[in-house]
Amino acid sequence: MTRDYFDAIANYARSLITHIGLVGPSGAELSGLNYRRQPVTWTAVKDGQIAPTTDLRFAIPPRTTVAGWHGFSAATGGTDYGGEAVTPETFNGGGDYTLLAAGTGIVHRAVRTS
Repeated sequence: MTRDYFDAIANYARSLITHIGLVGPSGAELSGLNYRRQPVTWTAVKDGQIAPTTDLRFAIPPRTTVAGWHGFSAATGGTDYGGEAVTPETFNGGGDYTLLAAGTGIVHRAVRTS
């Protein structure tokens, strides 16, 4: 497939994933207190890759471990498109977690399986 093909897929993904949420070690989205998915704006597509344009800050409930992020189609409900793991961080007393834009991207490219 050509780079134009993967750029087109990445560009479409920009319209599908409107919010980023955080997940715990089980893969379930966090919940409680002031936790909310954050709206995301994506960079322009480059070589099949997109990334958030800014860091995203989340309020984390007490006794919660952040283990990854997922892309969603809505602020609540919607479609969970999956995401990536992050280095787990536990918040015993709650706090804020910043998902860095620079380390949070989606790459669309061919993978050879044989």
